Amino acid sequence: MAKIPSIPSSVIAASGLVGGYGVARWTRKRQLGGVVLAAAGATAAQQWRKQAGGKAAGALTVTYIAAFAGSHPLAKKVGAWPAVFGVAGAVALASWAVADRNA
Repeated sequence: MAKIPSIPSSVIAASGLVGGYGVARWTRKRQLGGVVLAAAGATAAQQWRKQAGGKAAGALTVTYIAAFAGSHPLAKKVGAWPAVFGVAGAVALASWAVADRNA
């Protein structure tokens, strides 16, 4: 049986930020967006812990949460979608550098 490749944690984390915002915006239910955000964050955190250890997973989790929080004031300056894509890219880059690069 062929091994199914796993999705890199950087992709999961970025998708959680973009997907969470998209779901909240399109359904007009912020709670649903929060579920997407939290599920992707928890999934990425599990991979971070496996790939890079607990301290790195903790730091990346804080980065993920800070990116979510920081996207709100950033959106007032550059717009909602550019802010979300910007923080998602930053989290993806951090995740790749810390956990995915050597996986």
